Amino acid sequence: MRNKLIAAFACTTALVSTGAASAADLGARYTKAPAYVEPLFTWTGFYVGGHIGGAWTNEQFINNGTGAPFGDLVPGEGFRQRKSGIMGGAQIGYNWQANNYVFGMEGTISGLDNKGTITNTVFGAGDDVFSWRANVLATVVGRAGFAVQNNLFYIKGGYAGVNNRLSVTDTAGVATGSGGQTHWANGWTVGAGWEYGVTRNWIVGLEYNYAAFGSQTYQLGGTAGNYTFDAKPRDIQWAVVRASYKFDAPTIARY
Repeated sequence: MRNKLIAAFACTTALVSTGAASAADLGARYTKAPAYVEPLFTWTGFYVGGHIGGAWTNEQFINNGTGAPFGDLVPGEGFRQRKSGIMGGAQIGYNWQANNYVFGMEGTISGLDNKGTITNTVFGAGDDVFSWRANVLATVVGRAGFAVQNNLFYIKGGYAGVNNRLSVTDTAGVATGSGGQTHWANGWTVGAGWEYGVTRNWIVGLEYNYAAFGSQTYQLGGTAGNYTFDAKPRDIQWAVVRASYKFDAPTIARY
């Protein structure tokens, strides 16, 4: 009996030792996977998108004293008018992020609905009617900003250009007729904005911009000869909401 108990105890000890060894072997082969953490948001990458909002144009045109007095304004006289309208368009650009700082380049093209009409009543009501419109705006700018995770606060500045038209119809007096001309006016722009990364690809934002332009000479022909103006959109301001799609860039993951 005593020999049987000793044999049983020896067998149990062997089994326990074998199980412990197997457990130790499993522990050496398998390790727990680290918990997944969402990649950090990065502003680096190309993006395309659209914008819509409102624009305000200050139009100015002055008789520069060249040509016949068609339009009934003496040299140095002119008009200035402020009008607003809806604007919308597209943007394309690239951002590069270093720590919390973001730098980039961007180009935009926008359609405007800014136009006005002014009636000169020197010789009575409806004597001559001036009309203007600014209908296409383009910019090429550099951007610099500070990122706080998915938020980006930025400033921008660079080139701006606008398509501008001026025309007149003179129906009274000796020098009558009508004419118009369109020019592309060059200038500069500055602005500021905020963007938010809704996902790693979709970005929304708000933006305000100001632009000023140089003058162009417009010749508005009449029956008595040419009537010339120095005209320009004195400045254009616009505020828009934006939405952009950012193409994937290398992501940074943390564990």
